[in-house]
Amino acid sequence: MPVRDAATVVLLRDGADGLEAWLLTRVRQMAFAAGMTVFPGGRVDEADVHLPLEVADVERVAARFDCDAPSARAVLGAAARETFEETGVLLTRPAAVLPDDRAAVESGALSFGDLLARHQLTVDGAALRPWARWVTPEGEVRRYDTRFFVGTLPDGASAADVTTESSAAGWLPIGVALEQVQAGERRMLPPTMITMTELLAHSTVAEVLVAADERVIRPVRPTLRIAEDGAVTVELDDGSVHPVPRAMLA
Repeated sequence: MPVRDAATVVLLRDGADGLEAWLLTRVRQMAFAAGMTVFPGGRVDEADVHLPLEVADVERVAARFDCDAPSARAVLGAAARETFEETGVLLTRPAAVLPDDRAAVESGALSFGDLLARHQLTVDGAALRPWARWVTPEGEVRRYDTRFFVGTLPDGASAADVTTESSAAGWLPIGVALEQVQAGERRMLPPTMITMTELLAHSTVAEVLVAADERVIRPVRPTLRIAEDGAVTVELDDGSVHPVPRAMLA
C-alpha cells in the first residue's frame, strides 16, 4: 500500500486551566480514523508545494524533518491549508481573518493558493514548529507519512467547528482530553494520544514552542501488540511501550 505525505497541526492556546488544544471528532462516515478525536490536518495535495513561503522557513523545516525542500514546502502548505479548511484559522503573513472564504476552499470551489494571492498573503511557516513524524504501520488500508506541527492560535483569530469532516470540535485542556480517553469517553489513535501525553509536560504554549525547537525528530513506525489477556500496547522505535486504554477500543 503506498504511503502518502500528510500534515497535522496541533493548534494550541493558553487557557484558564492550562494548555488547551483544538480537537475534532471525525464523522463516522470517514474512510480513515472514523469517530476518532484528531488534530486538524490531512494529506498533501499537489498544489500545496506551490503555495508562497519564505525560503528560510522551508529550509528550517527541511532540516528538522530531514527532507528535501519540495517536501518541506508541501507539508507546510498542507498544514496551513488544512488548518484553514478545518478551523477557519489562517496562519499567514500578514495575519488575516477570512471566514467567508473557508467553505469555498474546503469544497474546492476556491483554491487556497488563489485565496492567498487575492489577499496578498504568504503562509507563515515560522508559526508552524515541527514536533514529530509518524508513519502508518504496514497492513493498514490507508498509510500516511504524517508530519506533526505545533502552532499558536494567532492574535485576533478564533477557531470554529465548521468542517464537514467532524461531528464535533472545540478547545479542550490537554489533561481533560486524556482523562476522557482513559474513561472511554473519547477515542484517539496512538499518535494523537502520545502527542497529547507529551504536551501534558508543558504548562504554556511558550514552553511547547521551546520544546519543539529542541526535539530530535525521527520517523516513528509504531507496532501494535496484543497480549493474551487482550491488553493492547503500542511499541515505538525507541523501545518504549505505551498502553492503549481498553475503553478506547470498545
